Amino acid sequence: MTLSQLLLKNLKKNAKNYYLYIFALIFSVSLYFSFVTLQYDPALDETKGSVNGGAAIGAASVLLIGIVIIFLLYANQFFIRRRSKEIGLFQLIGMTKNKIFRLLAIENFILYFSSLAAGILVGFSFSKLILMILFKITNVDAGAELNFSSSALFQTVLVFLTIFLVITFTNYLFIKRQSILSLFRVTSSTEDKIRRLSFWEAAAGVLGILMIAAGYYVSSKLFDGAFTSFPSLLTAMLFILGSVIIGTYFFYKGSVGFLMNMVRNRKSGYLHIREVLSLATIMYRMKSIALLLTIITTLSALAIGLLSLSYISYYSAEKAAEQAVAADFALIHEEEMRKYGAALTANDIEYKEKRIEVVVSQADLSNIMGGNLTEMTVNFESTEIPVVSDSSVEGVDVSPEETYFTGFSDIMQRFLSIADSGNIELMGKNTVISQHYLGLRREYILSSYFTDGGPVAIVDDSIFQQLKEDQVPDIQKAPFYIGVNLVNPEDIQKADDIFQSLPFSEERYNDSKYAGSQFQKQNMGLIMFIVGFLGLTFLITSGCILYFKQMGEGEDEKPNYTILRKLGFTERDLLGGIIIKQAFSFGIPLILGLLHSYFAVQSGWFLFGTELWTPMILVMLIYTGLYSIFAVLSTLYYKRIIKEAL
Repeated sequence: MTLSQLLLKNLKKNAKNYYLYIFALIFSVSLYFSFVTLQYDPALDETKGSVNGGAAIGAASVLLIGIVIIFLLYANQFFIRRRSKEIGLFQLIGMTKNKIFRLLAIENFILYFSSLAAGILVGFSFSKLILMILFKITNVDAGAELNFSSSALFQTVLVFLTIFLVITFTNYLFIKRQSILSLFRVTSSTEDKIRRLSFWEAAAGVLGILMIAAGYYVSSKLFDGAFTSFPSLLTAMLFILGSVIIGTYFFYKGSVGFLMNMVRNRKSGYLHIREVLSLATIMYRMKSIALLLTIITTLSALAIGLLSLSYISYYSAEKAAEQAVAADFALIHEEEMRKYGAALTANDIEYKEKRIEVVVSQADLSNIMGGNLTEMTVNFESTEIPVVSDSSVEGVDVSPEETYFTGFSDIMQRFLSIADSGNIELMGKNTVISQHYLGLRREYILSSYFTDGGPVAIVDDSIFQQLKEDQVPDIQKAPFYIGVNLVNPEDIQKADDIFQSLPFSEERYNDSKYAGSQFQKQNMGLIMFIVGFLGLTFLITSGCILYFKQMGEGEDEKPNYTILRKLGFTERDLLGGIIIKQAFSFGIPLILGLLHSYFAVQSGWFLFGTELWTPMILVMLIYTGLYSIFAVLSTLYYKRIIKEAL
């Protein structure tokens, strides 16, 4: 048989094993080429805000290269180890190591560069769609065109050619270093098949669970006032990171086996065939890949967490803008309001105007407020707070001795504690007025120009007039907050265009809720787009890695299935155990990753937006659905092995 005939025969024989590897390679190439194409696309200039679109895409492409390199090296190592016996047989029949290497190199060259060409074509075909998705997420009103970039092509070919050379070199070292005898033992030596659970493994398992639980507990207390200084806050964050990661490793190394062993002991060793096929293999194989599973779980949690936080910020853009503006548009000068009102009327845009008179007062809030961090130097005995009359706020009526606060942001409440009630003092130039604080309302009634993220005090009109007559001139801001709300919400973009076109004297004091929302959506949309595609790439590659592991285990266990079928067990009996095994093999890393990301997001989501549950749950559901595809594929692969067992 000639070398070319042997090559074609090998390609045909191994095609059924390589299909997912080829798919993942095509996917990686297409995604990378699409990213680089976006980087060089002039239309990306439309997405520039505070984040440079091309620079962000370029940075993401570097991270993408890292993910792809790790995956391809692992996949190559897996497949060449699975073929170690075949390589040993080639040597037994007289083929030299150089000839075997040349055969594998040519075979790998054909598969690799065919996938590379297919990936570039797919990436080019979908680059317009990806750009349209980016424009949709970032609310950019621009046309997406299909542009072919020679620079992107050259960069993609150069990167993946380098990866191919690295893979080829690792294959060369593997073949050169292995003897014929060791080649027949490579597969059996790669898995830990110890059949006893040692005391130290059980202890490590218990320690792993305790460390993860400790990390979760500390993360839940991170911004609840338990840590009162920045050094203690940083120490707590490092403790959470180390405790959870190390605990995850111990969990895979000992906890899984420890828990499964407890189940087996409770049944006194009398296990159903489904439990034999699932619990036993999980007990002894999962700990052998504990480091790999720890990396997959940690990076999965990182991907889910970052995507959740970016989506929280994107999802909360409108509410965050409302906190800053409190109306569709906010102005502070009468003359500028007249100009804007005349422009709206000239364009047949109906609006309602809301004016609130504001006085800034010195206040002693030390009885109801305090800082949660020792480094915060706020003097609560003499702080400035905007004050409005209850006659300006719909649905509020307080007595001359009472005060409500309203519009205190979630972020500020995490760092500044505020009591439910207490006594405060409002001070004018020559007067001190004692008030009883009644509580905090959620409404935002002034723009951030007046509040700077802090609360607004609502007092009786008589108290407001007293403070107005005795105000401290040096701390006053504009006398009025002027809010403009449109009658027809569909006019918002046209009204914003008019607002942005007017030459205001102090633009930073005049705010547009629509512009603020669009700005945040544009910047966070770009970040969410990048994190989403990186997360999708990692999901595909990690899912493939777990699938490859199950593929290898299935081939190793095939003789066992043959014996069990001969003993009378049906295909359905065996498949039931396989389904449970896949649920554990894919489900444990997924559930642990989801838990890690949940506690990470829960500890600091308020720094990114105002909504938690909807964005986070949606991200987790999508990730779980995509991840489950690999468990289904793995089950189908086992089903085929069971069919072929007899």
